[in-house]
This record gives sequence, structure tokens and C-alpha cells, in this order.
Amino acid sequence: MGRGALRSAPRVLPLLLLLLWAERPRGAELTFELPDSAKQCFHEEVDQGVKFSLDYQVITGGHYDVDCYVEDPLGNTIYRETKKQYDSFTHQAEVKGVYQFCFSNEFSTFSHKTIYFDLEVGDEPPILPDMGNRVTALTQMESACVTIHEALKTVIDSQTHYRLREAQDRARAEDLNSRVSYWSVGETIALFVVSVSQVLLLKSFFTEKRPVSRSVHS
Repeated sequence: MGRGALRSAPRVLPLLLLLLWAERPRGAELTFELPDSAKQCFHEEVDQGVKFSLDYQVITGGHYDVDCYVEDPLGNTIYRETKKQYDSFTHQAEVKGVYQFCFSNEFSTFSHKTIYFDLEVGDEPPILPDMGNRVTALTQMESACVTIHEALKTVIDSQTHYRLREAQDRARAEDLNSRVSYWSVGETIALFVVSVSQVLLLKSFFTEKRPVSRSVHS
């Protein structure tokens, strides 16, 4: 059994290297802050016929909404949504050139937003070089590598989703904690003022008022 493992090791190593070095589609993944009454745009060059996808989500700020639109190189708007918390958009480029992806918070006058977006351009290449033109079936080791690769992609997507949910819930918890703290301070001040007022009022009830005598000089 030890010899069999040694014989299969040279075959397993290249497959594992391909699994680890498998390329992802070209694009960007970014989390940025968008001030109030501001707009932020990103640019990406896309070839004709290439498919791209945009996923975005508002993590913190205001009502967790943002305006988003996408323009092609000719200036035509191919996607526009207003006051969305999250959304996805997929499109196949009809014109080659620089596409513009914009996020706008111009409708808000005091709320800063934290926005996450993931832009992917093109399809993911196969992890095996000749996988697309292959006639014979995959070996058991190659099939296992493809299955592991798909499972790892699912894990990465799940981790990104839970990381965003955790950041959003933490921001909401911190905002709620600050509101509760301010409310508690306000209640403490109100109770102190009411207590002092009651003490002064009761003291005025039991204070003896002496008549003032006036002397008449002739």
C-alpha cells in the first residue's frame, strides 16, 4: 500500500497545484465608505461578448439603501436602481470599452454609508487545462479535484455572505447601544431634575412665613 501511495503522489501533486492556483474571473471586490450627498464611480474595461456581474450590499448607514447605475462606453444606462439595500446585475457586453459602475448617496444629507460590491468579469476558466476539449471521461482523482474546487467556491461565497451579515449586525448593535446610552443619560438627568423640584416644593410647604412688621414714624 505504501508503494501505491508513492506511485500516485506524482499525479496528485499537479492536480492539487491546479486546484490551489485556479484562476478566478477578472474583477474587483471592495468595501468603501460613501459620504452623504456624494457619488462614487468605478471603471472597468470589458471586451465585446464578455459577461460581467455586479453584486452589492449596503452594510451600514441610514436606512441601508443606495442608488446604483451602470453605463456602457457609449453613455447608455444599462442598469439603474434607486434606494436598494442589495442587488445583483449580470450583463453581456455588447460594446468593447470602459464600463462605469456608480453608487450615489446624493439623496441623503447626513447619513454616511458603507458599501460592499463584488465585480466579476468573464467566466471562470477550467481548473484542468484540457478540460473543455477532452474526449475521455475524467479520472477519479480529477473528478474529486473538480468537486473540491466547486465546494471551495461555495465556502468562499458563504463566508463572504456571513461576514457581511456580521458587519451589518454589529453596526446595528452599536447604533442601538449608543441610542440606549443617550436615552439612559437623558432619563437620569430628568429624574434628577424632578427629584430636586419635588424636594424644593415640599420644603416650601413646611417653611413658616413670618409677617413683616412695619414701623410708622410720625
